[in-house]
Parts: sequence; structure tokens; C-alpha cells
Amino acid sequence: MSRQAAVMEALRQGLEGAADNPTPLYQQLQRQLRRLIDDGALPATEAIPPERDLASALGVSRITVRKALRALVEEGLLTQRQGAGTFVVPRLEQPLSRLTSFSEDMQSRGLTPTIEWLDRSVGPATPEEAVALNLSPGSEVSRLYRLRCADGRPMALERASVPRVYLPDPLAVESSLYATLAASGYRPERALQYLRAELLDAERARLLAVPTASAALFIKRYGYLGDGRPVEFTRSHYRGDSYDFVAEMTLDKPATR
Repeated sequence: MSRQAAVMEALRQGLEGAADNPTPLYQQLQRQLRRLIDDGALPATEAIPPERDLASALGVSRITVRKALRALVEEGLLTQRQGAGTFVVPRLEQPLSRLTSFSEDMQSRGLTPTIEWLDRSVGPATPEEAVALNLSPGSEVSRLYRLRCADGRPMALERASVPRVYLPDPLAVESSLYATLAASGYRPERALQYLRAELLDAERARLLAVPTASAALFIKRYGYLGDGRPVEFTRSHYRGDSYDFVAEMTLDKPATR
């Protein structure tokens, strides 16, 4: 059985009893398609079956199929290319073992990173920033708040704080913070990251082009120079539907004599 035939069969089974379900039919189809995407049955390298074929195979109207696909496009799970079809948006993986910038991650995947600046400013460190960056009361930090995109698609919101002694002018950062810090000899060489799941509030969801209360990965990063001085405190929200963080683990070998 071909992959598309298997997808059609899975959708047919998923919609069994749809007439007795009070949920609108297009939402039932949307849910089944989302499940197949999450399970990997619909990979990003293949096109979704055409609307006409889906409607015929499932015994539903093309309007129902179109509404289900449009909803998944709005969620960021599908993308429609004129004349080519509808495709699953690929998820991005970032290994947790390497200290890289967002720009470096995207460029290594052949994607074009872009930025929408939301704030670049200087001000006294907040209590949280002072603790994270080991600053004295009244010390100033440069702040960068930006929307990070890949090939024009919103991927992450990033709020970074850097002691002003290492970044006197936040306007000096045009794209990559790490490239700017490296130019002056202050690129982080070590970092600690803390990850947790969060639901996006209305404003962050709007900026990331996803529905309010969508799942996100919230990450705090503490970056350090080679001598241990803290140089970066970054808080980021990554779209949960587009980003995977990958960690490789090995079993510690018992000591031998």
C-alpha cells in the first residue's frame, strides 16, 4: 500500500461515526490530519493528497476539506504553494549539545533567517537580570527583543539582556547577537539552558502567528565567557508546532579497576 493510500485509509477510519459526532465535520478532519502529521505519517517531503481526491475518498464535500486544510495552514502545520500543492511544514531540530545562534541554526539548514525588531534599548538591570548576569545594583544592560523568522515564517520570540560593558550600543546588533559579541571578543563559550512548556498569551501568539494558548517551548539561556563571567541572559518562546530540541545521552560506564 502506498503512503497516500495508507493516509486515506487512516483518515477514513478516523472519520468513522462522524455523522453521530456533534463536532463540525471539517474540525474532525482537521484533527485527524493533525494526528497524522504529529505521528509522522504525513512527512514534510510529500504533498497532501489534493482536495478533490480527499473529498472523493472520504465522502465529504470539497468545502469541508478546504476548511480543514485552511485551518491547519493558519496553525502553521501546512503550507500551500501555488501550482505545487499543500505540504506539511518541516519541524526544525536543534541539538542541545552545541552552543549556536538562531542565525547559525537556520543557515546550516539552508533557510534564510530574518528579524523583526521589537525593542533595542539600554536601561538599569531588573532584579532578575542583575541576578542572572551577576551585576551590581544600578548597572546597565543592553536589551534586544526580536521576532526570529526562517524563510519569512515566525519561529521564535527572543528577549536578550547583555551587560552594557560587553554591548555598549544594542543598535550595533543587526542580525546575530553572537556575531556582534564575537567581533569584540565577548562571544559566549558556555551556556546553561532551562526548558519548559508554556501556553502563549494573546500578544505572543499574535506575533508568532498561531492561535492564543498554543503550546510553546520557553527557554532561559545563561551564556558565559571562557573565564566564567556571565555575558548573556536570554528568554525565548519557540513555536511548539515547529521546533524540536534534541539531546543525545549515553550510559555512564561503571568505574573499573
